[in-house]
Amino acid sequence: MPQEAQIIGKVEYREGDGQAIEIRPGPIEVETTLTDATLSWVDGDTHGSTAIPIGDFQRYVARGTIELKH
Repeated sequence: MPQEAQIIGKVEYREGDGQAIEIRPGPIEVETTLTDATLSWVDGDTHGSTAIPIGDFQRYVARGTIELKH
C-alpha cells in the first residue's frame, strides 16, 4: 500500500548509467520492498515514477529530505 510523503530537499535518481535527475520538492507516494522504494509524483500534466535502492531511500529519510506522513 502506498505511503504519502513529501520531498523537502534534494532527492535524485538515475536512469541507467545516465546523469542524476532531481525530483522537484512536493508530495509523492512511496511503495517499499526489501530491496527498493518506488517514488511516484505528479508535476503539472506529467506523472513521474522511479525505483531507488532502499538504502538510498532510508538515507533521504534520515537526512530529512524525504518526510514520511503518518
